[in-house]
Amino acid sequence: MDTSYPREDHKREPSSTISSPPPRDHLVWSIFNTIYMNFCCLGFVALAFSVKARDRRVSGDVEAARRFSSKARCYNALATAGSVVLPLLLAALVITGVIHLSKLAHESVGFFTYQFSPSDEEDK
Repeated sequence: MDTSYPREDHKREPSSTISSPPPRDHLVWSIFNTIYMNFCCLGFVALAFSVKARDRRVSGDVEAARRFSSKARCYNALATAGSVVLPLLLAALVITGVIHLSKLAHESVGFFTYQFSPSDEEDK
């Protein structure tokens, strides 16, 4: 009687390998960033990496496709953030500048309406 564990006489079932899904190439996002939000040409760089990722995926080189896809995603995120954040920052600076200038002008109204010499009115 054989009591060894695991038994070698039993055939193992073939393990199914879990294949990871192919990497995304982010091509649509790259085209959108290239056409509409091309901040410092980052959208164009993202488009180049997206096309490289798609080519590598089609040729079967999944690891290279994953690397290019990651770079494309990074450049797309930078282009989108730069194109959204910088105009908002510029608008906030303009608004605060206008508010500051209006307060300054409101405070200086008294200075410009002050009569330095009352004799100017009497001379006329």
